[in-house]
Amino acid sequence: MSTAEKYLKPEVIRQIKRLDLRAQFIVKGFLHGLHASPFHGFSVEFSEHRKYTPGDDPKDIDWLVYAKTDKYYVKKFEAETNITGYLVMDLSRSMGYTYRQELTKFEYSICLAAALCYLMIHQQDPVGLLTFDRKIRHSLRPKTRRGHLGDVLSLLANLKPAGETDIAHSLTQVSAMLRHASLVMVFSDLLAEPGPILDAIYRLRHGGHDVILFHVLDEAEVRFPFEGMVELQDPEGGQRLALDADGFRGTYLGEIERFREMYRRECSQAGVDYVPLDTSMRFDRALGEYLMRRSERG
Repeated sequence: MSTAEKYLKPEVIRQIKRLDLRAQFIVKGFLHGLHASPFHGFSVEFSEHRKYTPGDDPKDIDWLVYAKTDKYYVKKFEAETNITGYLVMDLSRSMGYTYRQELTKFEYSICLAAALCYLMIHQQDPVGLLTFDRKIRHSLRPKTRRGHLGDVLSLLANLKPAGETDIAHSLTQVSAMLRHASLVMVFSDLLAEPGPILDAIYRLRHGGHDVILFHVLDEAEVRFPFEGMVELQDPEGGQRLALDADGFRGTYLGEIERFREMYRRECSQAGVDYVPLDTSMRFDRALGEYLMRRSERG
């Protein structure tokens, strides 16, 4: 079913809601950390007042306003701004692969993106969408209204990952497009030469952006469940390779582990969040665990 409803099925909504209820304080802390200014909490000019809402710091309540109006208002500092998020989605043909899971890598990424979009909009943070293969293909401007999640899903649900990819070039385009420091959330299987991709990620990071790299692989790409003689096909180039799966498994698993470890190490040194995932992981649990680790580290 190529409609947004596919990604708004009751069980998907339940997972997003469950994540929201379980990890709301983590998400709030995560986003607050991105908003934080070194001047926040000091003597700074504030731009306006807004009504106090649960979760605001009581220290920010303006008691003079309360004395006059009998209502709670907090000072909104000039430094306190919304963080703008961009969901950056890989449309390459390899993202359409699954061996035995219900969701392809692309569909799994849509579920993750939907959860993040929902959570950010819930915090009144605008979220935009960019998709790419060899270059940027589609874009939605960042918005905070609740209906924007439906717009994001409607676009993604009608896309088919089918093209060849140039991840490095596309991320360089993203870097050139963004005028203000943003939260850039990249969803890709990263099945391309890593050097240029890492250079493009460094460029994003050095541009002042907070970058989260969701490395989404199929469960079979991580575990190599094949047995006996098998014929494997490159999902983008189309080349076929016949091999003895049992004899090749150890070599393959060692290579995929080194591949992920290299990204983890390089991203860590660059101050980029690297989140390795596979399609057998429940996306709400995977996202909740990532946010928990982030909050503990922060």
